[in-house]
Amino acid sequence: MAELGAATWPPAPIRTERLVLRESEARDRAAFIELSAVPEVNAYLGGPRPREELERAVPRVPGRRPGLFVIELDGAMIGTVEFNRRDAEHGSPVRPLAGEAEIGYLFLPEAWGHGYAAEACAAALGWFAEVLPGERVVLCTQTANTRSMRLAAKLGFTEVHRYEAWGAKQWMGVLTPALRSAPSAP
Repeated sequence: MAELGAATWPPAPIRTERLVLRESEARDRAAFIELSAVPEVNAYLGGPRPREELERAVPRVPGRRPGLFVIELDGAMIGTVEFNRRDAEHGSPVRPLAGEAEIGYLFLPEAWGHGYAAEACAAALGWFAEVLPGERVVLCTQTANTRSMRLAAKLGFTEVHRYEAWGAKQWMGVLTPALRSAPSAP
């Protein structure tokens, strides 16, 4: 994320009922590689990358950048949630909300179906609201990614745009500060 406002990075770890959101560490390297190599995780993101390539390319301490949180459960990394700023060159009819912060997340398949994504994203959005009050957040996903579409609705994102990109139908939703609150009950 290019701009974090007055926030210092990394923030203190964020603790939820079951999870810890924290800065990445060297012990997370294997999980970062797994996130990029597993076909199920990358089904809507252009496909997996070869594990051998990742072993060479992923740094000793991966993902250490402002806006990226590692999601930890019982001491082990199960995924990531991050904020990226959409640059002005993407402000087109396909991506009309240039300059907005975009939330993204990845989880290892064994973490799917337990509500961890909603819990982690709600905590990250709460942090974002404190650090950058008044800013909108966008979420983009393929319409075929039904899990991600359900999560967007649960978190309170409302549709602003559908478009075709990367050979698939895409969905963009926005979470405005006035709508930002705890996610709805499961």
